[in-house]
Amino acid sequence: MFDATLDRISGLMRDLFDDYTGPITRETTARDVSQWDSLAHVQLLVMIEQTFGVRFTSYEVHGLTRLGDLVDTIERKRTTR
Repeated sequence: MFDATLDRISGLMRDLFDDYTGPITRETTARDVSQWDSLAHVQLLVMIEQTFGVRFTSYEVHGLTRLGDLVDTIERKRTTR
């Protein structure tokens, strides 16, 4: 399940960051993607919320440091519905 979530996020990231061709893993951070600025961060989170049908609190967003954290948060939210 976690791999499928990461794969879906990867697709969203490839759409948003069209120039990025590097790897997307649980360890990927904003520093790894040159196009990932504060505006792109918000856009990505909105895309993820819409795709997965979840909502993030500002506290949750603040605690995300790598994609693995995001995947875990999404999965936690999806299983507690």
